[in-house]
Formats: sequence, C-alpha cells, structure tokens
Amino acid sequence: MRFLTAGESHGKKVTAIVEGFPSNVPINKERMTKELFMRQGGYGRGRRMQIEKDTFEFGSGVRHGYTLGSPVQMEVNNDDFKQWVNVMQSEPITDEQIKKMRRVIKEPRPGHADLVGGMKYNHRDLRNVLERSSARETTARVLVGALCKELLHALNIEMTSRVVQIGTVIDDGTYTFDEIKNNKESSSVRMVSDDKTKEAELLIDQTKAAGDTLGGVVEVIVKNPIVGLGSHVHYDTKLDGKIAQSIVSINAFKGVEFGMGFKMADYPGSQVHDEILYNPNDGFTRRTNNLGGFEGGMTTGMPVVVRGVMKPIPTLYKPLMSVNIDTKEPFKATIERSDPTAVPAASIVAEHMVAIEITKAILDKFGSDDFSDIQENIKKYNQRLEEY
Repeated sequence: MRFLTAGESHGKKVTAIVEGFPSNVPINKERMTKELFMRQGGYGRGRRMQIEKDTFEFGSGVRHGYTLGSPVQMEVNNDDFKQWVNVMQSEPITDEQIKKMRRVIKEPRPGHADLVGGMKYNHRDLRNVLERSSARETTARVLVGALCKELLHALNIEMTSRVVQIGTVIDDGTYTFDEIKNNKESSSVRMVSDDKTKEAELLIDQTKAAGDTLGGVVEVIVKNPIVGLGSHVHYDTKLDGKIAQSIVSINAFKGVEFGMGFKMADYPGSQVHDEILYNPNDGFTRRTNNLGGFEGGMTTGMPVVVRGVMKPIPTLYKPLMSVNIDTKEPFKATIERSDPTAVPAASIVAEHMVAIEITKAILDKFGSDDFSDIQENIKKYNQRLEEY
C-alpha cells in the first residue's frame, strides 16, 4: 500500500490517493469524519480551524460502504480558499499584478521551509513553498490514517493517543489504555490529568499573550497488535524504523522514541529488557513493556508505545529576525496566521501515521487484495503461533 497527498494550505482542496488498499473492507464514513474533527480541535488552535469545517468525500474506490480494491481517492475542500482566489489562482498573472499582490513573501521565517525551499526550487515568492509545507497537508494524512483504522477496527486492533507534555507542563502518569482513550476527547489539550489540563491551558494563554509558541511530546498506543509485524532481516523492513520515519515526517516533529525511550540510557540492561513469560492461555508474553512492543524491528504482541517530540511552531506574532531575499536587508520575518500550539492536534496526526504503518505491515505480511482472504490468513497464522 502507498499513498500520495496533494494540495496547498490556501488552495481549493487537499487530496489523498491510496493505492493497494484491499477490497471488501467495511467503511464507516461517520467514524472517519470524526477523526478529521479531532485533528481540528485542541486548546490553542487558531482562527483557521474556526473557518474550516473539515468534511470529506470519496472520489473513487468505495461503493455501497465497502472498498473496491481500486485506488481510493478522498478530498477535503478548503473553505478559506474563497478569500485567496486571486492569490492562489492557477492561471497566469502579469508582472503588474504580482507587484500589487499583498501576500507575496520575501522575508523567510526562521524554522520554516521558506528559505531552503525557495533556494532549492528557485522561487522568488516564498508563498510557493510555505503553501505546501504548511501543516494543512496533514489533513490528507489523517484521512489516509482514518481509512487504515477502518481495516484495523475490523481486525480488533485499537489505537489511541495522548499529549504527555506541552511546554513545561508534563502529564507523564501511568494510565490504562481506556483512561487515555476516554480522556482524548474530553480534555481540551488531550492530557489525562484534569489538573495538568488546567495548567496547560493557562500556559498556552500566557504564551499567546506574549506572541510566542509552545512545543511538546505526544504518545501513541496500539492495543492488540499482531505478533511479528515487520522483520529483522533488512534495515528497511524493521517496523519500528518505518514508524520512526513516519513520525518525524510530521511537520515540526524532531524526535521519536519507543517504550522507555531515551530513559534507557539511565539504567542497566537488567532493568530495561522485558522478561519473557509463558502460560498455556496467553502463550508467550512479556513481564514489562519497556521496549514499547518491539524486539528486532518486529512487534512482540505487547502494546506498541511510541512518542514524538514537536518543536514550537516557528510562525511567531513577535517574529524573529530574517533577511529579505531580494534586498538582502535585515527584516522581521513574515507573519502568517498561526497557533500558539498545535501539540493536541499533532497527537491525532501521529496516531494516524502509526495507523498507516501498522496497516502497511499487515498488508505486506498477509496480502492486500481481498479483506476476507487477509482475515483467513491472519487466523491461520495465529493458530500456528498458538502451537509454537
């Protein structure tokens, strides 16, 4: 399975095309739409999310509530496009029109793709870069992940996510899967603790008033993963490696860890590795899950636990210094519409990127044509594992 996304932040729409998704997967469009709404929410989101009411349409690949096995095309219209028609039109414009255009970008923002993208693709208006490098593109990725979660739902594989940290506010308590899942929608910042939620809201308000931004840490948990997804035999088939790449591919993400993660450096091996247990009812299990559900690049059957760190959004209302690409004179960086933090929304994006990688691993191992064949293959595989 592979997918492509297309679209600009203030363009007509964002689009996703998924190839290699199996036929006969039951689709609940209402549930998928809810996933899109979750991406839009979270304390600290800006005015853009009040403008957009993300709903989507299938353009192909789904009929009468089931996938066909052909490419699945999905799209979300950008409601804000009506304010940007002239700026974002695909038709040619004159030099005079360009001079009069108020939204030409000449002062790149530190921390964004603006300057490097302009240099690489030889653009003199950096809007040609920032429109595509915008996190608006993650709308399409969440759509792809929501489609994948329909398949995972039918296989009884559950997923959830939470925010562990926003700025200096940390909610790193030990919670059950259900506690995290139930609080994902009720908490404004997607933390489990009510006290930490209030602390985070206050910090976000203070940061917004100061014209600054906040980063944080998000966590994704996969419950009931199939044992043996991924492989130990090649570097590029290790599933934890693929998940790590997908997490870091999300806008503003700069690091990833599994299980105990970087804390493993503080402990001896005897306190890190997960002891192996066996009983006739459950087969092989682990006493702990410090490795986050992976050994040798493969799932162990324990919950997959992955965390990603997101840097503060680089668009600041008190902008940092930059340089005008034409005059080479120092300027304050361009101000585009921004949020004081997008960490709660980023937790949803991360969850769906993990869903995509888990689904791809399942299809790689068990086939990708007909869903009933996949289910039968998984059933036979699990029977073999029970006898191991």
